Amino acid sequence: MPMNPAPSPGEPQETTQAARELIELLEVLWERGRDMVSSTPVSATQLRVLYSLDREEGISLRTLGDLLGSAPPSVSRMCDRLEALGYVQRLPSSVSRRQLELHLTARGKAYLRDLRVQREEALLTVISAMSPASRKALLRGLSGFQDALGEDSASPGRRSDAPLKDIRTA
Repeated sequence: MPMNPAPSPGEPQETTQAARELIELLEVLWERGRDMVSSTPVSATQLRVLYSLDREEGISLRTLGDLLGSAPPSVSRMCDRLEALGYVQRLPSSVSRRQLELHLTARGKAYLRDLRVQREEALLTVISAMSPASRKALLRGLSGFQDALGEDSASPGRRSDAPLKDIRTA
């Protein structure tokens, strides 16, 4: 069984810097995708709300606030704005008359679908230009990053019962 050589003293720092630069480039690609999807793009925080509702349809404002690490008034205002855009609707809870459930509307689902298509096309363009060896290395690196992140169950805003999508099967 081959042993991994010990990392050089500066390697973790170099890797961190390269990851930061990659994230910044991805943010630019993400913004382009968001601008192409709608004339009224949502903020990054509102997008987190949409992603949360996509994963956990019908959650309450309180649960959404817990997921986002936000205070109930802030979450309520975000949902007000998303409701005004036609992306979210509040419905009476099937469990409690005192609670409301949050649901994505057809328009909200279409927004996320179109956004994901635009972002995947942007990524595909870049990844297709990479050599097969580089693509394999990227996949290995992303898989290792996801595995390391999965081990950190104390990550803010992340619950152990809501894992990230497995990139190896995406």
